Amino acid sequence: MGKTKKITFMAMLTALALGIFILEAQIPPIVPIPGIKLGLANIITLAAMILLGRKEAGAILVCRVIMGSMFAGSAASFIYSASGALLSYIAMCILLGIIPEGQLWLTSAISAIFHNVGQLIACTFIVKTPQIWVYFPILAISGVITGIFTGITAKYLVRALRKNK
Repeated sequence: MGKTKKITFMAMLTALALGIFILEAQIPPIVPIPGIKLGLANIITLAAMILLGRKEAGAILVCRVIMGSMFAGSAASFIYSASGALLSYIAMCILLGIIPEGQLWLTSAISAIFHNVGQLIACTFIVKTPQIWVYFPILAISGVITGIFTGITAKYLVRALRKNK
């Protein structure tokens, strides 16, 4: 893929991830527990990591987190989003070298748990209490469920994009 085509593709994926993130922010919470959401923008991060590479996916993720917080969040949401995204990204980078691409759902589910850990670490510092970790089992279960869904969806997105290359 040429440099111009790659940058254009990255810009398209960034815009798509941002649009999904903002759209998801408009959906009322499925359950009344803070921190639980679908994480649909992670479909784009996973697909970008497979199609473009770790560095490019990281750039797309950073842009999405910054712009998403500007358009649909606050300083606190930026901190939670950034801390979760960082740990999730690190997990994805490691896991994609270990877990086969065919099992992208597993990579996604595990990285979703790391996203929750990152958010809880940030929350622990913000609210200055470790008791917030009582939410971890609930967040982990929801992270696995939504992570499996986003991983399966990312797998089909990658397949479709490769077919239409």
